[in-house]
Amino acid sequence: MAKINFGGVWEDVVTSDEFPLEKAREVLAEETVAVLGYGVQGPAQAMNMQDNGISVIVGQRKGSESWEKAVKDGFVPGKTLFSLEDAAERGTIVQYLISDAGQAAAWPRIKKCLNEGDALYFSHGFSIVYREQTNVIPPDNIDVIMVAPKGSGRNVRLNFLDGSGINASYAVFQDFTGRAKERTLALGIAIGAGYLFPTTFEKEVYSDLTGERGVLMGCLEGIFEAQYEVLRKHGHSPSEAFNETVEELTQSLIRLVAENGMDWMYSHCSTTAQRGALDWRHRFRDAVTPVFEELYESVVSGEETRIVLEANSAPDYSEKLRKELDEMKNSEMWQAGAAVRRLRPENRKKKQQ
Repeated sequence: MAKINFGGVWEDVVTSDEFPLEKAREVLAEETVAVLGYGVQGPAQAMNMQDNGISVIVGQRKGSESWEKAVKDGFVPGKTLFSLEDAAERGTIVQYLISDAGQAAAWPRIKKCLNEGDALYFSHGFSIVYREQTNVIPPDNIDVIMVAPKGSGRNVRLNFLDGSGINASYAVFQDFTGRAKERTLALGIAIGAGYLFPTTFEKEVYSDLTGERGVLMGCLEGIFEAQYEVLRKHGHSPSEAFNETVEELTQSLIRLVAENGMDWMYSHCSTTAQRGALDWRHRFRDAVTPVFEELYESVVSGEETRIVLEANSAPDYSEKLRKELDEMKNSEMWQAGAAVRRLRPENRKKKQQ
């Protein structure tokens, strides 16, 4: 492990320098990794491991869109592509990557397929931390481990292909074999993590659920809508409101933040922007801190879990979800966004070709 200073706090991290791919291959040489679920994280992790020389099979419901996607990606029915149960029986490491609600529903069938010494792998702490609600209670004679990429499955794959990797946290919940941590780190390297940092199942799910509902998605869309609506209310055109709210952030400023941090981005903006941003950031921070405190408590208490499991298990969930997403898609702001995207030079060139 390498000790890295994170703003005055020293943390242990693992990179391919400390745990090279060759070592990961040695650790996993006698393992068969069964990736259950081929939706969000499944395709990226399965293909990355396969490209890194790990023995991988996929478990998915036959006839589903995800089954057909796995076939297109090169997994062969009866050889490397099976039903959930068949794959779980064949795997010595079972990556449980179906949806959180799906994990709860399928668990009685999957639990029967686990053998002594197997490893049950998660990329999210949800099912284990809230096991009183999900009933996902692993047997005592297996390892229970986690590698949680800090990015979407799509970016896990794209970053792997460009050689950069997505950072990931890792944790061991149960070490039956004495090899749980070694297996975990090997899998993290095998899926192409940029670096691995330790956590617990509890801390991972608390931070993840807060982040998704907060800055990463819920808060982001909420503040987009608020600023856009204020600009429109005061007579700004949809194009101007969208560019000042979304386009400049996603196509310019956030890239500067990614390169060298927020302070560097501030230093490369106009003095007018610097001064205003420095002054107003405190007001925004103070305004939203109580909301984040309320959100975090809702996560820790299990209330968010209850909402997720209840909603996602409803027979009409997909229909309701589509209505909510369509409402967002058809809003003036995101219709303006679609027009702005079409006007980007790269998209105009594609249209001309």
